[in-house]
Amino acid sequence: MHFRHISLIFTHEPFPNPYSDRMITNDAVVLGLLMLILAGIFFTASQPGWKRFYNIIPPLLLCYFIPGLLNSLGIVNGATSQLYPVVSKYFLPACLVLFTVGMDWKSLTKLGPKALAAMLIGTAGIMIGGPVALWIVSTISPATVAGEGADAVWRGLATIAGSWIGGGANQTALREVFHPSDALFSQMVAVDVLVAELWMAALIYGAGIASRVDAFLGADSRTVQEVREHMDSEQKANEQNPMLRDYIFLAAAGFGATGVAHGLAEIITPYLSANYPALEKYSLTSNFFWVISIATLIGILLSLTPARKLEHYGASRLGSVFLYVLVATIGMQMDLGAVADNPGLFAIGLIWISIHGIILVIACKWLKIPFFFLAVGSQANVGGSASASVVAAAFHPSLAPVGVLLAILGYAIGTYGGYLTALMMQWIST
Repeated sequence: MHFRHISLIFTHEPFPNPYSDRMITNDAVVLGLLMLILAGIFFTASQPGWKRFYNIIPPLLLCYFIPGLLNSLGIVNGATSQLYPVVSKYFLPACLVLFTVGMDWKSLTKLGPKALAAMLIGTAGIMIGGPVALWIVSTISPATVAGEGADAVWRGLATIAGSWIGGGANQTALREVFHPSDALFSQMVAVDVLVAELWMAALIYGAGIASRVDAFLGADSRTVQEVREHMDSEQKANEQNPMLRDYIFLAAAGFGATGVAHGLAEIITPYLSANYPALEKYSLTSNFFWVISIATLIGILLSLTPARKLEHYGASRLGSVFLYVLVATIGMQMDLGAVADNPGLFAIGLIWISIHGIILVIACKWLKIPFFFLAVGSQANVGGSASASVVAAAFHPSLAPVGVLLAILGYAIGTYGGYLTALMMQWIST
């Protein structure tokens, strides 16, 4: 997300509101308000006059912050609204299907082994960095990672793992699997977004000195030029103008797969709960874990069929719409009165992303992988398709689809990789 999500965001009571009797309780009105907020953010972000503002404050952060402000001021009540349960239950699985159905395995292989290696090394860096960062901070400041039950810090960090391997959808999936408290998740959203934005800024700066970085890595950048030419021709050949029937097909793929996933999860979960209760420790008896896992698998399987062409008609764009609605409903549960109370959690995030970066640099220098693949592979993990394409475009506009391709791979493995990372962090915490 993914951009993602400064500490103790939910531990305070919401800001006092003298107009609490005027709180908006009608979810239809709240949904309309959220959509207007999203539209306003996207409109202003597209205006040249707002460029400097959005260079400092990322749009995604506002998509969380403004709904969170409404909740904190008592204008809406995220705790009682049914928007998030509905969106997470139905739109999130559909979102993952729409993101993964367009996986172009042929184009991924044409990127060459170095691109995929950078992406997967970045994933490994996230999976290793999280547990190591948690261990370091717990050794130095045990109070920072204290907490039991829903307030156990590893549960919140699990959502960052999902976000930094896949995206916002994977993050929400792991939130539903591990159930961190609202207060804890809110803190993690802040750590996620701010640390990820700092990292993206560093990568974009690196794009401006890519030749010097490549010289340090001992890499040959001619492979990047070859990829650029391939992506140019691929984009022109597959561009389509979607018709009404194509939107129906997109909805059928997303919500049809969601229905299948829910149906199978209702069979699998009771069986495992009754026969293998010990699996509850690993959240394998969570209904939502199976919904998300099955939906993602269906999306991957569809990408191996002609259904992959749905991406040419905007599958990932529709998935992004669902994702931003999800982001706004998550933000609506935040209490911004708690934003800066536990800086120790930011230390975990900064150490975590630093380990990810160090592992990537060492591996890319050893394998002589160009900085372009390092930067885009890293951002495809940490940020998702939107930000990965931004980083790729910083090298050359025609390279933007490379970021999307690698990010789609991240969406496919984000929930699974984040889940394994969470288990390692749980082990360290016990």
